[in-house]
Amino acid sequence: MSNNMTSLMAAEAAETADRIAEQLDKNLPAVQRVVDLIRLKRPELVYMVGRGSSDHAGVFAKYLIEIELGIPVTAAAPSIASVYHRQLKLEKALVLVLSQSGRSPDILAQVAMAKASGAMMIAIVNDAESPLAQTADVTLPILAGEERAVAATKSYLATLSVLLQLVACWSGNQELQEGLKRLPALLRDAQALPAQLTADSLRQISHCVVLGRGLGYAIAREIALKLKEVCGIQAEAFSSAEFIHGPVTLVQPGFALISVDIADESQAAHLTQVADIESRGGLIQVLHVGGLTAHPRLLPLLVLQRFYLDIEVVARSLGVNPDAPPGLNKVTQTV
Repeated sequence: MSNNMTSLMAAEAAETADRIAEQLDKNLPAVQRVVDLIRLKRPELVYMVGRGSSDHAGVFAKYLIEIELGIPVTAAAPSIASVYHRQLKLEKALVLVLSQSGRSPDILAQVAMAKASGAMMIAIVNDAESPLAQTADVTLPILAGEERAVAATKSYLATLSVLLQLVACWSGNQELQEGLKRLPALLRDAQALPAQLTADSLRQISHCVVLGRGLGYAIAREIALKLKEVCGIQAEAFSSAEFIHGPVTLVQPGFALISVDIADESQAAHLTQVADIESRGGLIQVLHVGGLTAHPRLLPLLVLQRFYLDIEVVARSLGVNPDAPPGLNKVTQTV
């Protein structure tokens, strides 16, 4: 693929704002009905199920739900049902299953186990005809449209917007509900920001660390995945607080790091830890939202929107086809 050709990845990332605008409008009545059911259930725990980018969306959901609702959230280990064949006690849990395809056998095994336990189960899925959508108690469609690029972009961001709308309504947070109305326009503004990552800044890098805190850490995991998938860079995500607890010994002069700067309650602590790493010789590139202002829970989506466009250009500039990552298929099925 030549440098002046547009990839599927770029085209799909660029349509995210339109897809989310449609989603927020169409899903609102369903989200309100789901919230009524959740309030009747009164779950004491939220149990997140997902793989790959969907698992990273689950980390975002963990921070979002615990911050806004005070309900503990834990991540599933899908092999517990599919490989170890164990039944968990989830009758007091709300099970949130996140999937683009809704077809992976291990995810479906978790769904069957959760249903057998008596848990309330909500599927957030892009394929409304999938086995997952047909099995769940309630489905909230991602409505990202067909995603042909192997590397997920619009489906990941649209998953986060479903979670934001669900939590905004469930918590009764009027400020967040109002902020969501601006999200599509803000995503378009993020698309117009100057590039933050370039081929020159990544050309000599074979491995790096991506640092974030809170919701910034949630998207740091997705950023690290895309660096691996699309550019072949060995990237690992850490909470900036966790990185200080040991891995910081890796930092030598010129060691490459990417800092995800989110202007929320975590920012001051994150920047303090990044400054410490920089003082040790770390070479830090910062991902941010420029001068854009939004509800702090929306800021990670704006950072990621800009990043997806940047990393696609970087890949092509490095001679890599972002639509054909080696060894990957669009639908990955695991047991």
